[in-house]
Amino acid sequence: MTISDIFETMDYGKAPESAADALAWLVDMGDRFGHFIDGAFTDPANGFDSKNPATGEVLATISQATQADVDAAVKAARKAQPKWEKLGGHGRARYLYALARLLQKHSRLFAVLEVLDNGKPIREARDIDVPLAQRHFYYHAGMAQLMESERPDAEALGVCGQIIPWNFPLLMLAWKVAPALAMGNTVVLKPAEYTSLTALLFADICRQAGLPKGVVNIVTGDGTVGEMIVNSDVDKIAFTGSTAVGRRIREATAGTGKALTLELGGKSPYIVFDDADLDSAVEGLVDAIWFNQGQVCCAGSRLLVQEPVADAFYAKLRARMAKLRVGDPLDKSIDVGALVDPVQLKSISDMVSANTAGEKFVADTAMPGQGCFYPPTLITGLNPADTLMQEEIFGPVLVSTTFRTPSEAVELANNTRYGLAATVWSENINLALDIAPKLAAGIVWVNGTNLMDAAAGFGGVRESGFGREGGWEGLAGYTRPKGQQKPLKPIEPMAGDGTPADPIDRTAKLYIGGKQARPDGGYSAPVWGKTGALLGHASLANRKDVRNAVEAAHAAKGWSKTTGHLRAQILYYIAENLAARADEFSHRLDAMQGGRHGKNEVEASIKRLFTYAAWADKFDGQVHGVPIRGVAMAMKEPIGVIGAVCPAEAPLLGLISCMAPAIAMGNRVVLAASEPFPLSATDFAQVIETSDVPAGVVNILTGPQSDIAEAMGRHMDVDAVWCFGPADLSKTIEHGAAGNLKRTWVNHGFARDWMGQAGEGRAFLEAATEVKNVWVPYGE
Repeated sequence: MTISDIFETMDYGKAPESAADALAWLVDMGDRFGHFIDGAFTDPANGFDSKNPATGEVLATISQATQADVDAAVKAARKAQPKWEKLGGHGRARYLYALARLLQKHSRLFAVLEVLDNGKPIREARDIDVPLAQRHFYYHAGMAQLMESERPDAEALGVCGQIIPWNFPLLMLAWKVAPALAMGNTVVLKPAEYTSLTALLFADICRQAGLPKGVVNIVTGDGTVGEMIVNSDVDKIAFTGSTAVGRRIREATAGTGKALTLELGGKSPYIVFDDADLDSAVEGLVDAIWFNQGQVCCAGSRLLVQEPVADAFYAKLRARMAKLRVGDPLDKSIDVGALVDPVQLKSISDMVSANTAGEKFVADTAMPGQGCFYPPTLITGLNPADTLMQEEIFGPVLVSTTFRTPSEAVELANNTRYGLAATVWSENINLALDIAPKLAAGIVWVNGTNLMDAAAGFGGVRESGFGREGGWEGLAGYTRPKGQQKPLKPIEPMAGDGTPADPIDRTAKLYIGGKQARPDGGYSAPVWGKTGALLGHASLANRKDVRNAVEAAHAAKGWSKTTGHLRAQILYYIAENLAARADEFSHRLDAMQGGRHGKNEVEASIKRLFTYAAWADKFDGQVHGVPIRGVAMAMKEPIGVIGAVCPAEAPLLGLISCMAPAIAMGNRVVLAASEPFPLSATDFAQVIETSDVPAGVVNILTGPQSDIAEAMGRHMDVDAVWCFGPADLSKTIEHGAAGNLKRTWVNHGFARDWMGQAGEGRAFLEAATEVKNVWVPYGE
């Protein structure tokens, strides 16, 4: 086709990108790769072929790691970590800057190699993936430089095991490696089996940058290698992949003390209101679902259109789909490239073929005669419960339904077990910003989609995982508080055989839904003082009591919509009422524990209530400095229902230290009180009753913490669980949390200074909030 032909017909002409340099690099490396361990490539071993999904051509042979390979990589990382951390923030920043510069220098090589290995269009790899990977290393070079001044109380975790998927091989590597290195950690990374080549090229530039040996280690192979890393001697696991695998990792790491972040699947809603700019919304939708062939965890794969404009919008969308070009990913005029592997192609084909609901439209576009290609597909008229509306297809297939009102749009959008991202299209900014906070998602884009940057944390809620990658909030996953941890000393309840001085029954009840409640099982246990005197009886809660408390907490969801000012007033009021009964609580604490420190604990409890009353309207979000004309607002939102296993050693102060930050941030709580010293908690329930706390916001259970912890960990309507008890409870909670992948904050059996700084502060506020990033571009 000549230029004049193109001008006359307005047809696309081919614009091929040369693969010569990338293929030459593969030849220079021998077309066979070992692992990158301790600063050098190992000899190639038995493995598997890495193929170009667009042609089926074999690109290279990749080694399958053994247990010995993983052990060697972890050992190298462990050896290198202390020196890397001691290098200091500035020293690490220089290396991260060097890596960013080398990524820029070899940007075209990375882009072409990514296309050959993954099948995505060259325009996407060249203009999005590689520049954003560079941006992450630049950004985190700055984070390394600032760490010592801005996070002086934080230190590195140690060795991080990182497992990344095949849809964004280089970008996922950057998201994980850059913050880990910036904070002083070393890494053992496993790229996806299908797409290991750009990770190995990155290993090559680590050598060019002179990165110290052992700081970055890369082992290749299938899923069994990931399991080896999860079970190895690492301090953290960072995983991006399927929800099913993430759930298994949560179970495998339960009780080990390993930090964990999970970025999992999604079924993100793309909401189009009747006042939206429909043409812009269609173009946004092309990026939302056909970007990277729909192989995007945050893809806008669930289209929700307001009924008055549905027919017009679908007509525009079908016309746009007919213009999408599917073909050779190295052609710069191609819109949709190849799926990553025949296995993925079959999975998508099978899911679509099994669907009998709705109306299917397949774009009438030329399809290549070979390779893993699937045509852009739209299925309209589905019901919310249809399989394709609930399950992640992970391909170029868009499913849709309609809605009538904004409230129905929110209900449909949240009708999923996932919560990664959402898109809202409306010319009414008031409507858009009203809807955004109501969506169960870690990211919301207004009149845009797939906006990402190193400065804004990426991550989800529900079964889309927990933790954030990028931004200030992303650093929390790669650091821990400085200081030596001390094992928690077990505390046994007091024993005795005395009788109560007062013959009136003193059986303390549970506190559920704003009122005293008898335990479901009908049992109670005596509480003895250190002198052997019988102080009273405490009710023994069981799983049904936990269920009742969680239901009461859900019924109090209006608490999350109250203002920080109102929550502060109520916390001050609780402190005022506790102060009025200070002597009574002091005597109770001394009687139970046999000491003379009750007065100090009560005073510390009152002070702590004041602290979180002060924070209630001051723990602000921020506007991230992202490189767009617009804002990315990091909004601090309550998690929802938090279960907390309170410390045994601080019966009153520990309970208040768990309750106050949680409710200050708008959460509702179910508290498992100190098991050996429960009566301060039941007395405190009386303070709650008289302090204008809405029913269900605070629920207090007494009895065996092991039974309560297991029930809270497994409960599907509990959104997070904290634990400050024995180590076995941490394991129980983390294992149970795999069910709905709830957030956990546990102590793994280590003590906390509840009277000191370790008993309060930003760590509690961060554990009580979820960060939602809302992107709002400016302009027409």
